[in-house]
Order: sequence, then structure tokens, then C-alpha cells
Amino acid sequence: MLSIAVCDDELAVCAQLQCALAEILDREKVRHKIDLRDSAEKLCRSLEAGARYDLIFIDIGFAENEIDGVQAGLRIREAYGNNAVFIVYVSWEKAHAFDLIDARPVRFLLKPLERGEIEKTVRTFMDLAGHSQALFGWKKGQDAYSAPIRDIAYLENKKRKVIIHFSDGRRDEFYGSLQEQYDAALRERDFLFIHASYLVNYDFVEALRHDRLTVSGGGESLPISRDRSGGVKERYLAITSRRRAM
Repeated sequence: MLSIAVCDDELAVCAQLQCALAEILDREKVRHKIDLRDSAEKLCRSLEAGARYDLIFIDIGFAENEIDGVQAGLRIREAYGNNAVFIVYVSWEKAHAFDLIDARPVRFLLKPLERGEIEKTVRTFMDLAGHSQALFGWKKGQDAYSAPIRDIAYLENKKRKVIIHFSDGRRDEFYGSLQEQYDAALRERDFLFIHASYLVNYDFVEALRHDRLTVSGGGESLPISRDRSGGVKERYLAITSRRRAM
């Protein structure tokens, strides 16, 4: 169970984050609970009472007579000795960013919050914390199977069958098409459609040349079709740029 706290004195922001987080985590099939707090003081009291969170979204500014988000972050790290929780700060102002270093936040989000930035933050957290559980599903006859997408190195199409190549060397296969799998689930999970016969997980790209791609681990060298070469390179660079910005 993933435990999240959202701490902000703007009720609209709390509601926006709660709704977005629930939708994203439901889609990823991650069990979760989300607690809302309207002050950093209340969040700290909850932690002192034994509450445990995996991820905290907290505003920086609160009322003048209350502790602010920066102070709460320092209390979490130093007074409570909690170095495991991931902290995400939110604010209307960029000027606070340097003050947050000692609290070691995983991200800083600028208000008004954008859905894409919230989703990017959740994915970053799940990747770093090992909570990424998005599944790839397939059928063979009447039987249904699934596996974490993060464990798939690439998919291959051969004689009307899709062959799944797992990162540990295992394989499985089913009748279907790569285009269907790409459109249904793998485009948004950063797979590269390098050839009519190959769909590769970005996370397992070891080397990319104009006509070939090397898969990490097993070191397979897969061809990139001439008509896809430019698009593959552009998509690869776009994914790389987006992830570096996370």
C-alpha cells in the first residue's frame, strides 16, 4: 500500500492533487491511500503520532504564525530522522528553490499545477522507489498472463506471433500484432517502434545508430528500418530530454 500525504492550505490544490494522484495510481494498478492536511503543523503532528508516508506533496508557504514547508521538511529529515520519505514541494514562486536543498526534495512543482508535471513526478517516484507496477497483459487460448512492463526488453513479431523478450532472458509468445500492443499500452511507456518486427523498451537501449539498435543485457543488435530511422532518433532524444528534466 502506497501512502501519500498532500499538505496545502489551498483546498483547490489539495483536491486537484488528490484527484490526479488517484487517477494515475489507479491506472498503474498501485494500491494507495491519500491523506490531506491543510497545514505543515498538522502534517508534523501526524508524523509525530506515528503516521508513515512514502511520498509527501507540501506547499512552501503557510500562515505567518505557523511553520512553513521548508521548516517541516527539515524537521522530517533532522528531528524525525526520516530520510526515506520522498518530498515534493509546491509553490507559486521559483525563488524558494535554493532554500529546499537540506530537505532533499525529489522535485519542485510550480503552481498552477499541470497534470503532466504531476504524472511525471509520480513516475519518477515510482521508478526511484521501485513502485512501478504497470503490467503488460496477453492471452494464449483461454489463458491470460501478465508481467511488469519494466521487465520487458523488447517485443518481436514473427509469423503472426508476438515474442516477448524479457530482461532476464526468458521468452513467451502469443498471437497478435506489434502495432496493437504499441497503441494499447506501450507507446506511453516509452517503447521505440524501430522496425515492423521490433518494439524496444527505451530502458534497455544500450546503443543507437542510424540503422541498428543494441539491447542491453543480452547485447542483441536489432535493425532499424530506413523509413523509421529519423522518427526513432527523434523519439529517443525526446524521451531522454524529458527524463533528464524529471
